[in-house]
Amino acid sequence: MVEGLGGGGLCHLMAKPVSGSVYQAGDVVIGGLFPVHVGAPQPELEFKNKKGNASCSILYQRAYRWLQTMIFAVEEINRNPALLPNLTLGYLAADTCLAEGTTLGAALAMVTGQEASVSGTECGSAPEVPVIIGDARSSASIVVAQTLGVFEIPMVSYFASCACLSDRRRYPSFFRTVPSDAFQARGMARLLRLLGWSWVGLVSGDDDYGRIGVQMLLEELRGSGVCVAYHEVIPKTYLQSRMKRIVETIQKSSATVVVTFAISQDAKALLEEVVRQNITDRQWIATEAWVTYTTLSTPQNLPSLVGTIGFALRRADIAGLGPFLTRLNPNLVSSDSDPFLTELWEELFGCTLLVNISRTSSLQRQCEGSEFIVVGESLFADVSQLRATYNVYKAVYAVANAIQDMLSCRPGEGPFNNGQCADVRRLQPSQILHYLKGVNFTTPVGEPVHFDQNGDPPASYDILNWHVNAEGKAEFVHVGHFVSSVGSHGQFLLNTEKVVWGGGKTYEVPSSVCSTPCPPGSWKAAQKGRPECCFDCPACSEGEVSNQTGSVECVRCPDRWWPNMAHTECVLKQVDFLSYNDTMGVILSIISVAGATLTGATFATFFRFRHTPMVRANNSELSFLLLLSLKLCFLCALVFIGQPVAWSCMLRHTLFGISFVLSISCLLSRTVVVLGAFRSTLPGENLMRYLGPAQQRLGISICTLVQVIICVLWLGLAPPQPAERDISHKILLECAMGSVTGFSLVLGYIGLLAFLCLLLAFLARKLPDNFNEAKLITFSMLIFCAVWVTFVPAYVSSPGKYTVAVEIFAILASSYGLLICIFAPKCYIILLRPEKNTKKHLMSK
Repeated sequence: MVEGLGGGGLCHLMAKPVSGSVYQAGDVVIGGLFPVHVGAPQPELEFKNKKGNASCSILYQRAYRWLQTMIFAVEEINRNPALLPNLTLGYLAADTCLAEGTTLGAALAMVTGQEASVSGTECGSAPEVPVIIGDARSSASIVVAQTLGVFEIPMVSYFASCACLSDRRRYPSFFRTVPSDAFQARGMARLLRLLGWSWVGLVSGDDDYGRIGVQMLLEELRGSGVCVAYHEVIPKTYLQSRMKRIVETIQKSSATVVVTFAISQDAKALLEEVVRQNITDRQWIATEAWVTYTTLSTPQNLPSLVGTIGFALRRADIAGLGPFLTRLNPNLVSSDSDPFLTELWEELFGCTLLVNISRTSSLQRQCEGSEFIVVGESLFADVSQLRATYNVYKAVYAVANAIQDMLSCRPGEGPFNNGQCADVRRLQPSQILHYLKGVNFTTPVGEPVHFDQNGDPPASYDILNWHVNAEGKAEFVHVGHFVSSVGSHGQFLLNTEKVVWGGGKTYEVPSSVCSTPCPPGSWKAAQKGRPECCFDCPACSEGEVSNQTGSVECVRCPDRWWPNMAHTECVLKQVDFLSYNDTMGVILSIISVAGATLTGATFATFFRFRHTPMVRANNSELSFLLLLSLKLCFLCALVFIGQPVAWSCMLRHTLFGISFVLSISCLLSRTVVVLGAFRSTLPGENLMRYLGPAQQRLGISICTLVQVIICVLWLGLAPPQPAERDISHKILLECAMGSVTGFSLVLGYIGLLAFLCLLLAFLARKLPDNFNEAKLITFSMLIFCAVWVTFVPAYVSSPGKYTVAVEIFAILASSYGLLICIFAPKCYIILLRPEKNTKKHLMSK
């Protein structure tokens, strides 16, 4: 910002700093940049005339405390005989008005000098200020560091935390005593994951601090399962309509956690609108920029902001700072040496000093001169949360210790050309830059300080929580900490038992999720077009389980295993078959045994009355053979019950097929005999000689032999074997047919004989005998055919072990039909109506 004229001309200062400054001469003058005001004047846009000095507005007491802390540290160092003996530090602290333009102008004014012109011989000499403490804002620090870095003029910032400033290629002369936002973003991400907040809102300032801070946070959240519901940017103009829209977005969102990356002034503009709209159910996450900003933690704001959790810089108690701040008095200090004190005094006490009475309202009282500053009664004198203030203190000591290391240089062993040491009386910025890189000291508070290769200090944060004390005022309670230097990921501790959550809740951690975590037995199905944190929870499909909350997929159960009802674990599949322990198996067994017993009783009855006309008239030999076959039919049902094994699978259908063919063959033989007997009564007919007992036995044997041959071929070629079949949650043990053709031939042959028997019995149903057995055979065959016709569809459609039950039921029903229809009338006459058991009665028409 200087204009040089060739030869021995003059160097003219092109612009003077806009804001005021505080100056104290010294052997080495340290510069300082502080946003004492937050309202910058409007820039000159016409460029027609040189604009005169313009004043800034809105005093920022906190920043003025920072400025006074720099003065305090310089004076403390000057009084210390062990640090920089025989050398006096001076300072030049300027107001930046919280704007990039005024900050850069103030910085250039420091390094180029305050005079309007200097002689040509002095152009290019050592700058008046070889090192600058500041700035507070990241955006302004970026502008100044880019400009001064070309000339190797070092800066040590106390509050510019943007991670971008760690880029040594772009900012080679930048240092800071505040940790990089990269660590803060890492700590925030760990906080969100720890508390299970997967659905959060982001609000950032429209500057490098906000933009890059959010960018770093998003990088830390990538792949962590935390999603951003919205991202709003606070404009620098603070338009109420824009602020209202941002707050409405916050209120409408289902995300109850709001993370802010904004400087204190931006946060103030946002949270004032939050309080105005009376939003009290949000959990605020604050950065170090405003978590201890007492202007926001007023009692009227606490209903909306109580429970705020934030990352704060390390707190320290600086001995003597409180009395140093309260010593200030405009009666003792001229306005020229400190142009900010008068404005502070009038703001603190609500009065006006004589020097300003002409431009103040007549309603404002005049200061009496007896006012004095009390520690803790104003933002300026609040020394309870010295965090950024402590960083200013460390920055001054870092510069002092760098100069101390410089003074310790031995001639001929220096780090510069030919082993030269630096001349502290004509100190070059690059020389301080060299020693700042290796500075390593301990502050009077007891904290070790050094810079890494990027100019950053070790990161250490306190985690604070906003409580309300008994007096209704805000209290910043320490609930945890985050230290980056411990391990690769840092040490993170949070005592949730001490935390008061958003809205003043204390009993449980508030929930902030887009979708409730999927319970065990379901899986996360992403919702189309929405973040990964928004999902549906469909139940696991058949045969699959998930045993953890939030499973991304269900796992199929291994063979022979099946999910439980909740689909949370695989259980061994139940082996299912019709057993004797089943209720159905017991009932069918009882019916089967009862049928066999009843058949045996009938057999005994016929044997006891075998000489009576009723038994003899119906060929007692066939009756006994029929009863024996029926008993086999009843008993073969028992083979179907129980766990299938090789011998039972082969026996059940073989025994069933042969016993039924034997029964029906007996009935067919008797039907033929009845028809033959009737035909033999006609003139010229003598069929009975072909239907004697021997012929009947032969016919029965032949019919049965055919079935035996079919069964032998079936068993020899493709016998039934035990098999397992998975049906949903069960393993069904059954007998595989082996050959469907074999099973069809067995049933088909039985059906053929039954149809022939039914047909012949139907033809003989009206024969004139008093006791016509053909009628009984007809009824029995009708029942038999009805049962087996019904059996086919029922057998095919029945699931699992019910298939076997249907087959057993068909066997027992047809067996009971044959037994009752054929033998019940005869037993009735034999046992209850013996008078009808005579040849005469049987032969009567």
